[in-house]
Amino acid sequence: MCVGDVCYAGRAMAYPLLALYMLLIAACDSSTGGDSSAIGSEADAGEHTDDAGAATSHDAGPPPETGTERMQASRLFSIDPNTLPFDAIAGSKVETDRYWGVLDGAGYRIEVPKEWNGYLVMYAHGYVGSVPALRAATPPIRRHLIEHGYAWAASSYSANYYDVRAGIEDTNKLALAWKRLVGDNGRSVTEPSKRYLIGHSMGGHITGAAIEKEAGSTANNKVSYKGAVPMCGVMGDTQLFNYFGAFQAAAQKLSGVPATSEFASIRMQVQNALFTMYPAATTPAGDKLKAVVRNLTGGARPLFEAGFATKGLQDAVWSTFGGDGTIDGILVKRVVDTEAIVYQLDDDPAQSAEEKAFNADVERVKADRDANALRKDGLRYIPQVNGDFNIPIVSLHTLGDLYVPFWMEQLYRKRAMDKGSNDWLVQRAIRGTRHCEFTYLEQTEAFDAMINWEQNGIKPEGDDVLDAKLLRDPNYGCKFTRNSFAPEDMTASSTIMAARAAVPACP
Repeated sequence: MCVGDVCYAGRAMAYPLLALYMLLIAACDSSTGGDSSAIGSEADAGEHTDDAGAATSHDAGPPPETGTERMQASRLFSIDPNTLPFDAIAGSKVETDRYWGVLDGAGYRIEVPKEWNGYLVMYAHGYVGSVPALRAATPPIRRHLIEHGYAWAASSYSANYYDVRAGIEDTNKLALAWKRLVGDNGRSVTEPSKRYLIGHSMGGHITGAAIEKEAGSTANNKVSYKGAVPMCGVMGDTQLFNYFGAFQAAAQKLSGVPATSEFASIRMQVQNALFTMYPAATTPAGDKLKAVVRNLTGGARPLFEAGFATKGLQDAVWSTFGGDGTIDGILVKRVVDTEAIVYQLDDDPAQSAEEKAFNADVERVKADRDANALRKDGLRYIPQVNGDFNIPIVSLHTLGDLYVPFWMEQLYRKRAMDKGSNDWLVQRAIRGTRHCEFTYLEQTEAFDAMINWEQNGIKPEGDDVLDAKLLRDPNYGCKFTRNSFAPEDMTASSTIMAARAAVPACP
């Protein structure tokens, strides 16, 4: 089965992989601002490349340990330097120097205001796909950063697929090389007095993991960030894949379609048993699936129904079904585990006789031992977000996201509480129905709140993500939702204005 440029092989049932397709990422980028650069030019823009004028090819990182055959380690990726130049923001009154090039196989972009405030913001982009061509990005809040004096830098990473390890190492490597790279282009700068980290989706996972105590001790490239803003992030790391596995198992169980090693061959049978019109109208069995998914993704809350009925989100989730549990070769062994999942067929937390029978009969899978163990050569292959940090964090998540669900924020809060980091975490619920659907203002307010907290000691407000009663309030998420649209929200490719118009208004 193929969606866009990405094809999925149907393999053993209930071993999902995280394989976002390019169309979803394009939608995510457009809704968050994407590449906000416009036609224009500025003086002193320059470039630095390892191989001027030619695409740089390389492997996905250090070889695996003896006795393992990790598919990701043998894949080749390349960056075309001609894709790296970017223009000044049209109409901006802020003068900047812009640089681009290739650093150890990863493309990069850098922008430094002429009146630089001494701070550097690193941006971690989201999942690009299972393609060989690397791509660089610019922060969706780029204009806000340079208008307030911040320099920024962003890496393409040296590998695609769901390679969070490469994302952290290459982002950190760029942060450490930043002063040299800027100096190579003729501008003398000091080391940044502080570094901050922001990211979307997989980039949110990168952001959350990079600031952890574990990453601080195991990364090959170590950077001390002073604050972070993970947005729509995979804050539960491998737990996301367990959710995909549970979703698939529940769908097959409720549809009554026998399991097969080729999920793609039965997908339509399963969907037809659950939907009278996919995904907006459900059958009685589909109503039960909806209840299962509602509880798997964070419980009863505003906008879940709208998210469930959003075809792009449903397609993205269903496209993960049928993987082998190695996250498309990021790991050698199966990491997906659904043995601890408790399925609910309604919103009553008490287990009915039907739910007990369902939980007893539904197909379960168990992760292989040490599938994602600590390593001697650096970070885990899928770095963990343990909630073990001691810097200000302000995170954002949309309530209707079905792909990287709001449940990720609940896991993040619980982990931070377990590690004693709870006071360093502020979370904000946004009334959006799609993955990474944030307005420019929602993102800039979160960034400014984090900065004010880190620099001035003023802890910002957030939302309680664990109180089920609060989440059921029809107005939950109104406090930090901003339906005022900036130029970045009104690009030709952006869908955020139409999506927000369909959401129930706050009082």
